[in-house]
Amino acid sequence: MASKVLMRCLGRREYAAVWQAMKDFTDSRRIETPDEFWIVEHPPVFTLGQAGRSEHILQSGDIPVIKCDRGGQVTYHGPGQIVVYTLINLRRIPIGVRHLVDCLEQSIIDFLGACGVCAQKRAHAPGVYVEGRKIAALGLRVRKGCSYHGLSFNVNLDVSPFARINPCGFKDLEVTRLIDYGVDMDEWHVGQVICERLAQTLGYSTIEYVKHDGNDTL
Repeated sequence: MASKVLMRCLGRREYAAVWQAMKDFTDSRRIETPDEFWIVEHPPVFTLGQAGRSEHILQSGDIPVIKCDRGGQVTYHGPGQIVVYTLINLRRIPIGVRHLVDCLEQSIIDFLGACGVCAQKRAHAPGVYVEGRKIAALGLRVRKGCSYHGLSFNVNLDVSPFARINPCGFKDLEVTRLIDYGVDMDEWHVGQVICERLAQTLGYSTIEYVKHDGNDTL
């Protein structure tokens, strides 16, 4: 069981820079390196997973498309959506990828339940759904027994860019947000609470909070 996880609130950052930082962290970490959760918000961007199919991008328009190395198809990130990156040594906990996915989904479901919102998982379609609409997406990569990438959760973002794609590869999949259910909450607080629930689920005994100003180097 891991004893400590670092929780970093990174502010708004460009997707490509954070993705590179995750890869660098994973490649350079040692056996004693603590696990980390990174809470971040991205400027508008579409990301296409490693096996993603370009036909699921219907019309990107002025929003950039980045093909990355996570699992899954295409999704959208933008202001008002919180992203939590989970940099975890899975061998040390130890858990498998399927268990980590279950923990990510359950942490979001538990958070929503505490807000009075009933949410569900879907078999063969990772993520979290409310009344059939997707509120959170998941995508992971595991290298050298360590995970990176993670989850995105829609707090109060403009969802119109999702109409330019087939979200997560599903045609006509509707997307929703926390604010649509009468819960008006700061996205950074949402990210912190989800991380705290995830840390508890994964059995960390200590959370160390690290705040960044959004301009410092990762």
